[in-house]
This record gives sequence, C-alpha cells and structure tokens, in this order.
Amino acid sequence: MSLAVQVTAPNGRRIELPTGLFINNKWVKAVKGGSITSINPADETNIASVQAATADDVDIAVKAARAALLQPNWVDMHPSARGELIRKLSDLVQEHMEDLATLETWDNGKPYSVSLNEDLPEVVSCLRYFAGFADKLHGQVIEGGATKFAYTVREPIGVCGQIIPWNYPLMMAAWKLGPALACGNTVILKPSELTPLSILYFANLIKEAGFPPGVVNILNGRGEEAGTAIASHPGIDKIAFTG
Repeated sequence: MSLAVQVTAPNGRRIELPTGLFINNKWVKAVKGGSITSINPADETNIASVQAATADDVDIAVKAARAALLQPNWVDMHPSARGELIRKLSDLVQEHMEDLATLETWDNGKPYSVSLNEDLPEVVSCLRYFAGFADKLHGQVIEGGATKFAYTVREPIGVCGQIIPWNYPLMMAAWKLGPALACGNTVILKPSELTPLSILYFANLIKEAGFPPGVVNILNGRGEEAGTAIASHPGIDKIAFTG
C-alpha cells in the first residue's frame, strides 16, 4: 500500500500528498489499518484517504519522541543550531507556500487568497520569531548573600502533545511547534481529522529542514481515539490543545 498519492487540486496544481503517519521521520501505516477520508467542503467530494492513528500508534510515537530527547543530535544541539533548523523550516514553508495554501483551502474551505496571503505568511513569521528565540532562553542568578550561589536553568519539559483545530491548521501548528522546538522539546502533533492534508505535506518539510528522527511526529486520527490517547498518555509531559 502506497503512503502517498498524486492529487490535482481545483486550481490545477498537481501535488504529491503523503497519506501515512509521520513517526521517526518516516511514513508508516497505522497499526490497525484504519483510515480517514478528507472531504472538500465546497462540494463534498473526496480528496484523499489518510491513515488513522489509534492508541497503539500513539504508543509508538511516544517511544520515538522520548528516545529523541536523549539523542546527542538533539539534546546536545546548541540552541543557535536549533534556531537554524526552525529558520530553515520557515524558508521551506515560504518556498512551498502555493502548495500548502492550495491544500489548506481545498481541505478547509477558506478562500485561497486568505490561505496564501494571510495564513501562510503568519506561519513563516511565527517560525522565524521562534528561530530567533531559541538562543535567548536564559536562566537567572539569584542573590543569596556572600556564602551562597543560587541560579536557575531552563530545561525542556519533555514530550509535548499538540492537538490542532480545523480552522487554522498550519497557523495553529506553527504556534505550537515553534516554542516547543525552540526550547528543545519533542512533539507529537495531531491535526484535526477534518483538515489533515496541509500538515501532512508540512511533515516532509520538517525532515527536509534537518530535524532529527523522533523530534516531530505527526499522527492523523480521530479525537476520540488518537486525541484521547495523546491527552491521557503518561509518557507525554505537556498538552497543547485548541479545539
């Protein structure tokens, strides 16, 4: 079974669209083989079917994300280098803006002009902001008198589960991914089951930007299955949810 399809959007753009689960920088099938069909809200025609994660897939993604937290190529990466990865991702979003805006509009229903001229520039600017923020996370020295030396160190919280709504898929993903990655966390992100397509395309850009395997994992899935598993998983340290 192929985990990508060639689609032709109503505006004529031909796009190779991933349809799998993105775990450890690889496209994989859902353990139970379930799928979700994404629908064009303008005419209710089917666009594509994508793999649907369940709790089993969340377990696999959590293991990947926790392992990535311990890998030298992430945990020991200089904050400036993390920032460069995020900046590279923002550059790739800008380079692929027309495909991303096409998928967002086709899947979501908002005007193409809004996706292209408002939402995608916001994604780029948000990622660039947090690219610059990555090496500006400072601890604090606390006055303790002549006999004490007290200081704080900011450290990653760990694995962040991020659940994205249908109305601003890429913008909301950028708002959640940017700070988590700038601070050295790893991520399991679930797009809305109504609008997964632009975030799936975006996943390939994460790998192309150079993020190590397991740092960002993207799971399509229904809220009552994948969303519940993410929100309740003991191996996930923080949840960001908009819905």
